[in-house]
Amino acid sequence: MTVCKNNNFSIGLYEKALPESLDWDERLILARDAGYSFMEISIDETDERIERLKWDMAKKKTLREITENTGVPLLTMCLSGNRRFPIGSSFGDIQKKGMEMIIDAIWFASHLGIRIVQLAAYDVVVGEKSTELSREAFGINLRKSINLAATLGVMLAIENVDNEFGDSFDKIMPYIKAINSPWLQIYPDFGNLAAMNQDVEKQLRTYAGHIAAIHVKDTKPGIVRNIAFGEGTVDFLSAFSILKSIGFNGSFLLEMWADDKKDNFAIIKNSREWIVEKLRQTSYFPVNHYYLITQ
Repeated sequence: MTVCKNNNFSIGLYEKALPESLDWDERLILARDAGYSFMEISIDETDERIERLKWDMAKKKTLREITENTGVPLLTMCLSGNRRFPIGSSFGDIQKKGMEMIIDAIWFASHLGIRIVQLAAYDVVVGEKSTELSREAFGINLRKSINLAATLGVMLAIENVDNEFGDSFDKIMPYIKAINSPWLQIYPDFGNLAAMNQDVEKQLRTYAGHIAAIHVKDTKPGIVRNIAFGEGTVDFLSAFSILKSIGFNGSFLLEMWADDKKDNFAIIKNSREWIVEKLRQTSYFPVNHYYLITQ
């Protein structure tokens, strides 16, 4: 038996790191050429991206063929549109739309081969007060969502965000433990944890067995977007060392946002190389990058 090592880290790219004007062929080819192994599709708060969930099978088939031809699959989905339509809102039309989005997203993921749908931890819309009823409704609707996700083999994973309801996994995990399904896990963003003054090590270690994938980005206190890698306050070496020590063996997703005034290809390429160097400094070679050859 021979053990071989593959140094290609499983690192994905957030769709919005490249200009919206690109078509899917161009976007995926750029990601591939920059060294990424998959892409995370964004279904954000805009009508245009939410409408993707209503595509017919012909459009979905076309996109899947593009991913196959370029060799860059869509493995994860960032369903941040629930920030606009949270499933705990006291406004019935908003809650209903939020549930419709999640159900559509699960079907979309099933058709496209997407493994993980990342849900944002928002129970109410910005400006609406979080209450015991909104938190209860969030849990009830989450349980309804997981029934379909489990049937179709799609994992739902909740991301910690920049609000009081979901700024730590101490607050999110009670829902996951109550539902108790292998198809509902967490999708940590340690940049968000740092920005919200959470104990990154405690959060990652405490819930190690529930981590589906990792969002990687730099942040500053209270600022969770558009901070270039190395310009924020996130301690990447510490975070990667913690993940290594707990045996995390999933994918990393680099979250960035395109800037039409800059060379976005250079940014995504250099950012990946910067992160890979941090991983190497911690001797981080996940187990799935070793494979066995039997004679």
